[in-house]
Amino acid sequence: MSIRLVKAPISIAFSPIALHSEEYLREFDKLGESDDDPISQWLKLARGKGDTSDTDPVLLNLMIELHRKIDSLEKFLKNEEPQRVSLTNACEIESIGFEHFKMEDDVLEEGMEYYGRISMPIHPKRDIAVLFIALDGSLAKITKMHERDEREWGAYLMARERVLIREAKEANS
Repeated sequence: MSIRLVKAPISIAFSPIALHSEEYLREFDKLGESDDDPISQWLKLARGKGDTSDTDPVLLNLMIELHRKIDSLEKFLKNEEPQRVSLTNACEIESIGFEHFKMEDDVLEEGMEYYGRISMPIHPKRDIAVLFIALDGSLAKITKMHERDEREWGAYLMARERVLIREAKEANS
């Protein structure tokens, strides 16, 4: 079985799912619902009614992200940071594929299932929840990820591929 991976320096915090499976699955669902903040609900309604048809989509998205930043700053100032489940391990991911990723070190136990939070270097910066199984000490197969996160993961993977292609072309010139 050939797995294609692309170098991508990102971080992950993870734990074996058996430790606290109910807590991990609850957080997995919660992180997937991050779309459902009040501004997103308003936007869905506005789009449904056609109220955004005359609006520049890029400008609208920037305004929404500014609103979210202000909300998160307000939560930070009020010390209302979201409570996250504590995870036992943290590691750097060396490379990623559409359904796989490889850790920098051998920190996994083959065949064990894990829950993890991956810090994605995208805009807006956020963590994505992932369930995965260890294929060996460092290689993992993603078994479950939210649909929106899958799209962002795929987009990030393609962006990394483009960067590496550009670097290879520059090195050969």
